[in-house]
Amino acid sequence: MSASTTRLPEGRYGRSSDERADRKLRIAAVAFGALLVALLGYFAWHYVAKNEISAEVITFEPGKDSVQVHLEVRKDAGASGYCTIRSQAENGAEVGRADFRFSGDATRIDKVVTLRTTSPGTTAELLGCHAD
Repeated sequence: MSASTTRLPEGRYGRSSDERADRKLRIAAVAFGALLVALLGYFAWHYVAKNEISAEVITFEPGKDSVQVHLEVRKDAGASGYCTIRSQAENGAEVGRADFRFSGDATRIDKVVTLRTTSPGTTAELLGCHAD
C-alpha cells in the first residue's frame, strides 16, 4: 500500500485570506477606543478643575409663603456666581425658584437665604451653581 497525503481545502481551516483587513479593523478599533478614553478624561478634568463654585443645602425650614434655606457655598477666592434653588409643594408642583448670588474673597460661605413661594413649599432643592 502506498501512503498518500491529502491536503486540506484552501481557506477552510486556519487563518482567513483577509488578514490585512482584520488587522486594519483591529487598529482602527484600538485608535477609536483610545480617543474615546482621552475625550472622557478631558471632560472629567474640565468639570472638576474648572468648577469654581459649588454648594449644598444644609437644612431648610418650610413656611407658609417662603422657605428658609441654609446654604454652604464653596468657591475659589475672588470668584463670583449664583446658585439656583427651587421648592416644591406636597403634590410635586414647583412653587418657588430663585437665584442667589455669591461673590467676594471668602472661599466658604454659610448663608441662610429666603426663597419666596406661591404656596406652602415642602422641599428645598439645589439645582446647581454657576460661576460668572
